[in-house]
Amino acid sequence: MNETRSFSAFLKKQGIEITWQRIGIKALGAMAQGLFASLLIGTIINTLGSQLGLPFLNKIGAFASQATGAAMAVSIGWALGAPPFVLYSLVAVGQAANSLGGSGGPLAVFFITVIAVFFGKLVSKITPVDLIVTPFVTIVTGVTAAYFLAPPVGRIGTAFGMAIMWATNMRPFLMGILVSAIVGIVLTLPISSAAVCASLGLVGLAGGAALAGCSAHMVGFAVASFRENRAGGLLAQGLGTSMLQIPNLMKKPVLWIPAVAASVVNGPAATVLFKLRQNGPPIASGMGTSGLVGPLGLITGWVSPSEAALAAGEAAQSPGPLQWAGLFVVCLGIPALVSLLVSELMRKSGWIKSGDLKIEC
Repeated sequence: MNETRSFSAFLKKQGIEITWQRIGIKALGAMAQGLFASLLIGTIINTLGSQLGLPFLNKIGAFASQATGAAMAVSIGWALGAPPFVLYSLVAVGQAANSLGGSGGPLAVFFITVIAVFFGKLVSKITPVDLIVTPFVTIVTGVTAAYFLAPPVGRIGTAFGMAIMWATNMRPFLMGILVSAIVGIVLTLPISSAAVCASLGLVGLAGGAALAGCSAHMVGFAVASFRENRAGGLLAQGLGTSMLQIPNLMKKPVLWIPAVAASVVNGPAATVLFKLRQNGPPIASGMGTSGLVGPLGLITGWVSPSEAALAAGEAAQSPGPLQWAGLFVVCLGIPALVSLLVSELMRKSGWIKSGDLKIEC
């Protein structure tokens, strides 16, 4: 009993707090912010560079995106109260976990960073050579954990990919529902929907359905939470990532209903009504409206199909009024209207309460 109390006292002294609020909510929310401040802002900068013909912006965007693993790990470490030497050492841990995790990279970064912070805190400031011991323990335990745990965690992303490929074999209507719903959920989870779509080479009608699902979640959460987050939240989620809602979804999963409902309606609209074929780079299928990569991929794919699209038998097309209308309706109209309608009904019934969808942005 005394030993247990002593160990508990030691953990408290080292600032180690193992609670759902700290790890499952606060750390996950911080991870989403780290993702936004690296991959997603890099994507936006890269898009601006491509559209404005400024290659220098493309380079800046690339550097930001390459720091994704490190940014997420440092954000998680900050949320967990990591001491300075632990926090700085997480750069290497995050890069390793994100790289080895594949399409499940963000999820791998989360779990492995928590492990690295735990061991780093255990030894922090308890030796006279803290400058050497703490970074050594944090990096070695973190990167070792990444080698063993990141690939299995990454296979979670692969499993979602297999579900998506199974859904693509359905008829357009059912395929639109399933692909849109699955990819939209993946987008909001700490899994890289862009990496999943890229690894599957998801283009054509299936790519259009994936784009519909991602847009439904990003625009859907942005509109449904406008009361709480105003213009800043609208832009952060609509052009950034719906993953910012993860802490709220962990506390109250029912908050997912408006976005999922929007994706279920949006998928068939893309595949059956507008016949939208996302023939740009497959990564655009999993980006939604983030940095407008999805809509721009749709447009460029009409004129100049990507190699993946050509390999899948897709061809260039001259978009008519139906396709242009579909782009705006699928990427903005349906997600906004359906999510707003459903969320308002849920607010009136008490399923969503004021502040439930509040994010830090």
